Amino acid sequence: MFIKSFIFSVALIGLAACQSSGGTQIQSTEIQGVWNIETIIDRPVIDYSPAQLIFAEEGKFTGNNSCNNFFGNYSINEGNVRLMIIGNTMKACVDALMEQEQRVMSTIPEVTSASMSQGKLLLKDAKGNTQLMLSKG
Repeated sequence: MFIKSFIFSVALIGLAACQSSGGTQIQSTEIQGVWNIETIIDRPVIDYSPAQLIFAEEGKFTGNNSCNNFFGNYSINEGNVRLMIIGNTMKACVDALMEQEQRVMSTIPEVTSASMSQGKLLLKDAKGNTQLMLSKG
């Protein structure tokens, strides 16, 4: 009886170790490419908005925040993600796009992790709140 209980316990521990922790860790090769921003803190972007992020090799990214272009560096290390904006253009646009631009620019520095869910890239803050939801472009 002891041997059956022992084997059962080992099997349960093995299965528990194989379970997912609620999201897959993102590798830099998985996010490389063009991603369209669909939502910013649960608010959808304006229809036909050019808002996007483009992740390149070697930790570089560019993007459009609905009105202006920006560029920076990113790093992914053991599930932690960091996006650092280095520069951006500063042209004026209509008020709605300018407001959306501000939301994009304020969320990017808050990103600390990323996960994939149903083909969407979710960029999250330290509390696990989705800051940006993106779809492959």
